[in-house]
Amino acid sequence: MHEDRPAFGQRLAEPGVIEFRPEPLDALVERRLKMVWEARSCPNCGADSLQALDGSDRIWCGRCHWKTTYTRGTPFYDSELTPGEFLIAFVLYADTLLSITQIAALLSPCYKTFHDQIRGVETAFCRGFLTVWERISQTVDGPTQVDETQQVCSGFKRQEPPRESLDRGGSPEGGRTRWTGEQGDEVTLVAACRDVLRVVSAQEGSDYEEDLAPVIEDADDLPQELGEVWTDGLPAYQGMDYDHQYVVHDDGYVSDQGVHTNQAECLWSLVQPWLAKFRGLSKQGLEQAARTYGFLRSLNLTGAPIHSLVDCIAVNAFR
Repeated sequence: MHEDRPAFGQRLAEPGVIEFRPEPLDALVERRLKMVWEARSCPNCGADSLQALDGSDRIWCGRCHWKTTYTRGTPFYDSELTPGEFLIAFVLYADTLLSITQIAALLSPCYKTFHDQIRGVETAFCRGFLTVWERISQTVDGPTQVDETQQVCSGFKRQEPPRESLDRGGSPEGGRTRWTGEQGDEVTLVAACRDVLRVVSAQEGSDYEEDLAPVIEDADDLPQELGEVWTDGLPAYQGMDYDHQYVVHDDGYVSDQGVHTNQAECLWSLVQPWLAKFRGLSKQGLEQAARTYGFLRSLNLTGAPIHSLVDCIAVNAFR
């Protein structure tokens, strides 16, 4: 064991080891956003005459001559990173075990700026996913497998005020918020997995005797209803107002009727090492990070094109 040897991810993050070429992604983002602008009416006069040309970053109205840039209203706007670098950074953040510090070393000399930009993109992605999902997947079928796992998040730990060294982002709200409860810094993550869909939500604390049904209602907001719900035998699931089947894990992982939660268990095996790279998150940061992972996993499983990721990040600006 060579404990003093840097991890593989750290060696990858050393300056000069990897060189990115974001220009093709820059062009993809530009084409996609200009296409969206041209499909909408002018925010100033309402005319259907917005125009965009190759080689120009401007959008303008042919009637009232209102002008803006194609990145306006998106996380790409007025950033130190190019749109292509944004996509590279977000994919490395959301789909690898590299930490934000390691990714920042690859793309940006300023950790604080990079950290804030990643969190902004993450918030936009989670908000935009549900809208984009309606357009890219209409074939989700079968039962919804639901399972829970307990996670410990950073917090006050009964200290007032919070230590500055625990200043980690994640909340979409302004300022730094931390949740504390009777059970300490504990959160129950609940996954609803149906076919290729992965939705992760959270409930404060770890009291599984409470009804967990409200936590999985996020999945019902999607185009396909939950359908038949499969869970393990925890009493917290018994009050759900759904067609409910369950498996008692003390008897086996698959019931005699073929009921199981293997999809959700598989998701936890991927989420947990991914969350570990943050070395602690607030309750808000933990929930948002887990939702991000589930949503991006859904896009991956459907084979969605890269412009679907762009749409998720930018769609909130064009509603």
